[in-house]
Amino acid sequence: MSDVPPSAGRSVDPEGATEGAAEGVVEGAADPPRLRDSTTPGLPVYLSTEHWSLLGTRSMTWSEIMSRITIYLTVVSAFLVVLALTAQATGFGTPFRVMAVGFASAALVMGSLTAIRVNLASREDADLIRAMNRLRHAYVELAPELAPYLTASIHDDTRGLLQTYSLGHRRHLVLHVVGSTAFFLMVVNGIVAGTLGALIADIAGAGTALVSVVGALSGVGYVVGHMEIARRVFAGPNDDERFPTPTPH
Repeated sequence: MSDVPPSAGRSVDPEGATEGAAEGVVEGAADPPRLRDSTTPGLPVYLSTEHWSLLGTRSMTWSEIMSRITIYLTVVSAFLVVLALTAQATGFGTPFRVMAVGFASAALVMGSLTAIRVNLASREDADLIRAMNRLRHAYVELAPELAPYLTASIHDDTRGLLQTYSLGHRRHLVLHVVGSTAFFLMVVNGIVAGTLGALIADIAGAGTALVSVVGALSGVGYVVGHMEIARRVFAGPNDDERFPTPTPH
C-alpha cells in the first residue's frame, strides 16, 4: 500500500516539497512553476526517459555484482576441491596446511574486495531508488489520479525509501539488513576469516581449545570490522530530501 495520503487521488499540493527543492538549488530563489501548470511539450517523455535510464543503471549495477559474487563463490569452491584432493594424496601434513593458508588468504582478499563493492552498490541502489521516487512524485503532480495505483513511494526520505523496498509491507530494518546480499557475503567472509585464523594457530602449535578460540575470534572480529565499514558507507544524513513524507497531524 502506498504511503500517499488518501486525498492524493483528488488533488496534490506539492508546493511545500517544491519549495524545499528550490531552497536546495538557489538560496532565496523564486519557487519554480508546478509541473501541472507547465507548458513544456513532451514533459512526461522527459520524465519517463530519465526513469528508464535509472532502471537501466540499477540493472547493470546488480548484474555486475551478481557476476562478481558468482566468480568469488566459484573460486572458493575450487579451492575446497583442490584441498580435498591434496588431503587424499598427501594427508594433512605441512604441504596441506601451507596450501590451505594460502588459499584461505586469497579467498579472504577476494571476498573482502567483493564485499566492499557490494556495500557501495547497495548505497548506489538506495540513491537510485530515491531518484525514481522523485520521478513518481512528478507523475502524481502531473496526474494526481494516478496516486492510488502506485505501490512504490513518491517520497525520497528514509521512510519513502523503505516503502519502495518493501512494496508497501512493513518490514523491520534488521530483517532488511540480515536478508541483504551484503550481509550474506559478510557471513561467508567471516567463515573464511575464522578458518584462516584457526589454520594459522594450528601451524603455530596451539592446542585444540586455543585453535577454536582463535578461529571464533577471527571470524567474529572480521564480521564486526566489516559491519563498521558498512555503517560508514551508509552513515550520514541525506541532505538532498526534496519530497519528504508528510507528517501526520
